[in-house]
Amino acid sequence: MFRSLHMKLVLIMVLLIVSLMTVVGAFLINSVVNYYTQDFYTQMALAFGDEDFIGDLKTPVEGEESGAQSIAHILESYNGTLGVDNRSRRYYVLDGGDASCLAYSDEEQAGGQVTLTRNLSLALNGETGDESDPAVDYMDVAVPIARGDGSYIVYVLDNRSTVKSLNSELFKLIMEALVFGLIISVLLSFLLSKTMITPIERLTEGAERVADGDFSHKIEVASRDEIGVLTGTFNEMARQLKETLEEVENERNKLGTLFLHMTDGVVAFSRDGAVIQSNPAAEDLLGRAIPIGGTENYDTLFSDIAPLQGVLAVEQPGYLDGTRDVDGRSLELLLTPFDQERLGGVLVVIHDVTEQRKTEEMRREFVANVSHELRTPLTNIRSYAETLVDSAGNLPAETEQNFLGVILNESDRMTHIVQDLLTLSRFDSGRTELKLAPFPFEGAVRDVYRAILMDAQRHGHTVRLDLERGLPEVVGDRERILQVMMNVVSNAIKYTPDGGLIQISAGRIGPKVWMEVTDNGIGIPAEDRGRIFERFYRVDKARSRESGGTGLGLSIAKEIMDRHEGTLELVDRPGPGLTVRLTLLVEGPSHGHP
Repeated sequence: MFRSLHMKLVLIMVLLIVSLMTVVGAFLINSVVNYYTQDFYTQMALAFGDEDFIGDLKTPVEGEESGAQSIAHILESYNGTLGVDNRSRRYYVLDGGDASCLAYSDEEQAGGQVTLTRNLSLALNGETGDESDPAVDYMDVAVPIARGDGSYIVYVLDNRSTVKSLNSELFKLIMEALVFGLIISVLLSFLLSKTMITPIERLTEGAERVADGDFSHKIEVASRDEIGVLTGTFNEMARQLKETLEEVENERNKLGTLFLHMTDGVVAFSRDGAVIQSNPAAEDLLGRAIPIGGTENYDTLFSDIAPLQGVLAVEQPGYLDGTRDVDGRSLELLLTPFDQERLGGVLVVIHDVTEQRKTEEMRREFVANVSHELRTPLTNIRSYAETLVDSAGNLPAETEQNFLGVILNESDRMTHIVQDLLTLSRFDSGRTELKLAPFPFEGAVRDVYRAILMDAQRHGHTVRLDLERGLPEVVGDRERILQVMMNVVSNAIKYTPDGGLIQISAGRIGPKVWMEVTDNGIGIPAEDRGRIFERFYRVDKARSRESGGTGLGLSIAKEIMDRHEGTLELVDRPGPGLTVRLTLLVEGPSHGHP
């Protein structure tokens, strides 16, 4: 019945009139009630706020027999001020102890009993009861009066009969206006619908063509009113819709490409757990094929993380998460429902967090290593210091000197650890700036050779120096480069048994210079080579500690070379021992020149 536009317009007009009259009636009735309520309490506040009036009520007359009757006579003289008419509004004089009626304004009222109200309860407790309660059908004020030796309550009660009568008349008036309004709205709606239906029918035909994919037909604009404007707008919309559909198709292709090539895995499931979409990254991370419509479903893939119904019950933007290890990779899975309003499914996003886990593990290991490295020398220092304190004056001078030497050595070791940590901290925070300047690379290598020669000879090592001719000057931080060279050569001396052979070579290849340090020492096992530049990592921890190493030297050296855009690496070669090679750009790092 109401599918016709004619009937809809009629219904709209009828509902409009009904709604308007309902709102107006509600506002009028509510305003009348509020006005009378506010007027009543304002009138009572003015009357009982009159000090002369209250004084008369509280002051007994000499020789009076009944205080209640005296109060009643006073109230009767104030009937006009209080608005007492004995039809809708009356007053009562009540006993202040039990609220029994002692006198009242309406002599025809049998018994003059009153109902215990909230305001009357307040007056019985000695407080003025003047609270308004819109939920009840009366208005009242109760004022406690102490007159002579007696206590009384002046109680004014209005049953709102005047308000009810006025509201009844208003309701009749509103209903009469509503009937006339409905008749007029029906007539106008039929007239209006007749003038609007023809162009709207043409628009409907045009919309049907657009729905069928025909964007070429234009609707004739027969008027200049809003319908005419709508018709012109519809023609423009059809043109733009055609262009928009073409753009949407292009965006869909872009999103499809992004979905296929994103590094995070994504798998979408329907509400029954069937695979409806997945990308190659998900198959790669999970190590299995996930075809759409295949045997794989949510239960076979992710039921161990969370049940399907449990994920569907999650309220957005919430999600469930879990972890899984696949082929040595750590995966983090986020499971969340999608399109819950239209009964969508479950989306699973897979992140590869292998590197983050490794980084976190390295951080924990770093903290543990720092604690261990500092605890060992501190323990030694405390032990030797306590021995010196406990045996002060009883130890031979030579023993005391040895103990103090151990304490100094351990203190130096702690100082070196802290200095190395500070150096790494500056590198990490970027506060260390390289002092770039040209310097002779050959001269730097020879300086290192001369600096370690005496130490090498104490261990019985043979040190050979093999330099290409014509090595150029290089741009870099000479002190930092020397620090790297000294670290590499010193390691060769430390970890080569006495009487070994150490060879220092240097040369140039294209835009780079290189230096290699080769020894025939203990070397580094293949399984440890990938970690020697990690902080605090040692191949032989006991021997490294005995030789005074902190496990930070190569880490610092690697940081220095990285900042110079150079390399520090191990060179694979046959035979025992180790070859370490460093390379530098002759022109220096690209991020800064002197």
